[in-house]
This record gives sequence, C-alpha cells and structure tokens, in this order.
Amino acid sequence: MARRGGGPPQGDLFGEAVESRLQRSRPLAARMRPERIDEVVGQEALLGPGGALREAIVADRVPSMILYGPPGSGKTTLARVVAHSTSAAFEELSAVSATVADVRATMARARDRLAAGTRTVLFLDEIHRFNRAQQDALLPAVEDGLVTLIGATTQNPWYEVNAALVSRMRVWVLEPLGPRDVGRLLDRAAADERGLAGRVRLTPEARDAIVARAGGDARGALNLLEAAAAGTTDGAAISLDAVRAASGGRAVVYDRAGDAHYDTISAFIKSLRASDPDAAIYYLAVMLSGGEDPKFIARRLIVAASEDVGNADPRALQVAVAAGRAVEFVGLPEARISLAQATTYIALAPKSNAAYRAIDAALAEVEREGARRPPLALRDASVANARGLGHGAGYVYPHDHPDAVVEGSLMPEGLEDRVFYEPTDRGAEGELSARLRAIRARLREDDQPF
Repeated sequence: MARRGGGPPQGDLFGEAVESRLQRSRPLAARMRPERIDEVVGQEALLGPGGALREAIVADRVPSMILYGPPGSGKTTLARVVAHSTSAAFEELSAVSATVADVRATMARARDRLAAGTRTVLFLDEIHRFNRAQQDALLPAVEDGLVTLIGATTQNPWYEVNAALVSRMRVWVLEPLGPRDVGRLLDRAAADERGLAGRVRLTPEARDAIVARAGGDARGALNLLEAAAAGTTDGAAISLDAVRAASGGRAVVYDRAGDAHYDTISAFIKSLRASDPDAAIYYLAVMLSGGEDPKFIARRLIVAASEDVGNADPRALQVAVAAGRAVEFVGLPEARISLAQATTYIALAPKSNAAYRAIDAALAEVEREGARRPPLALRDASVANARGLGHGAGYVYPHDHPDAVVEGSLMPEGLEDRVFYEPTDRGAEGELSARLRAIRARLREDDQPF
C-alpha cells in the first residue's frame, strides 16, 4: 500500500462518500487512531518535549528504526503519524502476508521515486515474522538509503531480527500505557464525534474497570469500550455489568514463546532469590493464567531450591521436587496449590548460593587445567592388576578416626590447597560452616611440624 497522506483526492465526491462510510464502519480503535504527534498519548520519554523520536518526526528526519513493544503500546499509531507528517512516500506491508514479490515491487517503486527525488518510508508490521532470508533482503535497501524502514514487533528484536539489520536501525522501546494514559484515551473516545459522543455515557466506575482490564493495551481498552457500548441502550450510561459482560474474562498478555515468558520467569526467579513471597506468588499467577506449562515452573523451582537456597535449608529441594511430582500426579488446577506452597517456602527459606559457586569454580578449574588424576590412595583397587600399580596404597579408612576425618588433602597433586566450597552462616548451612571450619583448623594443626 503506497500513499502520501490520509484521505481521498480532493474533489473526488464518490471517494469521499466511500471514505466516510468506511470510517463509520471501522472499529473504534481504528477511528480514534491519532494522525498527529500531539494526539498521541503515552511514551513520554520518546514523544514528550525534547524526546528524540518526537524531534525526528517533527523534523521529518525519521531514521530507519524498529518500534518494539507489547500489543497496544502505539507502534502502528506512530507509523501512521509518520505517514501523515512526512514529505516522503509511505508504503505499508505486513510480514504476515507480504510475499517476496511484494517486497521487490516496493523496492522497485522506491528506486523510481528516488530517481525523481522522492524518498520512501516503508512500514513493515510484525517484522519478526520475516524469516532470515527475507530480512537479509531488506539489508541493502536500508544500508543504501533506498528506503527508510520502520519495523514494528512485539518480540525482542535483538533475538528475532538479524543482527546486521538491527545494527543499522534505531530501536525504540515502547512501554505499556499507564492507567492515566488509558483513561485519557477512553475519555477522548467517549467525547469525540469519531467515537461514541452522543451515543452512550461512560461512568467513572465503568471507566476504571476498563482501565484495570486493559493492562496497558490502548487498542484492547478501546475495543472493550466499544463492546460495552454495543450492549448499552443509546443515551444510557455504560454500567459496570456491561463492562464485565463485554470483557468475558480478559486474557492475560503472555506469550509462552516470547518476551513475556522470559521476562516473567526472570521476575519470578529473582523474587524467590530476594525472599519476596508476594511478588513470587504474583508472577506465578501470571504464568499460570497465561497458560505456562506447570512442569516448566516446577523445574525452575527445583533449580532455585539448589541455586539460591542450597544447604541453608536442604528441605527446600525436597519441597520443590515434591511440587514437581504433584504436578505430574495431580495436574492443574489443583497443582497450583503445590506450586504456591513450594514458591512461598523457597522465597522465605534462608539463602545460600555456596553450592552453586562451588561447582562453577570447580568446573572452571577443570576447564582451565584439565582433569587431574586422583592420588594413588583414592584410585580403584578392586582388581589385582590395579593394586599392582599402587592403586589404593596408603588409603586411610575415615571411620577409624575421630569424627571420620583423616589427615591430609584428598585433592589431586597440585591442588592440595584449593578451596571450592565456602558455606555461609545462614540457616542450616551455618552448622555445616562451623563443622568445616573446625575440620580445616584441625587439619592445619595436624600439618604443623613438631
């Protein structure tokens, strides 16, 4: 789709009539879409006074860029604002439906325009849906300045878009709209002639309910407002019941294969680590509501029980494993209770990452120096020829000594003084720490010459 502005050619009465009829039949979110930058709500950091993106749009010096943000955060709106403000030709494609032929035709038109002195801005929605080869095909056009590319995506572009293409584009991160901004959009739609002005009234209770259910999604909020208005008699006020009926239980914005998955599980793990059971339970609820695999959650709890609790409370691992078994035996929805039990236990358990640090330090040692052979006394001596090689010679049976502690290091030669495990003094690990200090002190005493 190529165009330079908004409406039909001036003087085209038939075109104006069609445009007017289409305007009335379009969804409320489409009818209320801003055309000028001053009408855009939210994204103050980018679009407020002095905002870098605002200045680029106003000056008609928009660089090739990627608009990255959740649904309803304004990606398509900003592209349309550019379409109405730029002196360049504006083309729009969707990566979901665009073919290679469509892209080639667009580039051919851009080349013809450039020869005539006119730039082309290409808006590519869902840019992450293009495969790597298709994305590579865009690279020369962006690099040579044949088009100014505006890509929109809900997925992290540093993962989903070719690194070479991302490096040649500015990435603008759009945040979900705040409650105040969503409320402003609803007020505008209720009062604007393009919206619901004169048809229904929006009560404060209904407004607050829509804001709460929108979750920062502007398009979702306007769609819900329109659905609630459709169930309201003309001239009447939209009731709270109408909003509830129209929402039908709003779906949680959560993509099991996308950024919401990684961001939420990251927040969950960090809340467990920081001993915040309320935050951990909240993120657990988000994942369960979004359809996350409960076995995945159980696996993360098991990891957290060892990585962040460890020997400070060895029972944490037992609780986590038991929750995993409960998921297998019981399934959802009942298994949510077992997951919640494990979540709160691990969040409130004393914390230690000593075991985690110990194994990583030991692995790093092996990676750096290779695997050294154990001392002869510790090698397998179960067969005669091994004993003939000296295996097991000098082995001291620990149970024959006080506290089952023997003198000397059991580490390979050259690593006798290397220490990997440094327990904390928190929780049950404090007892292990005290015992280890006593053992090491005793061994040091035994090593002293008479």
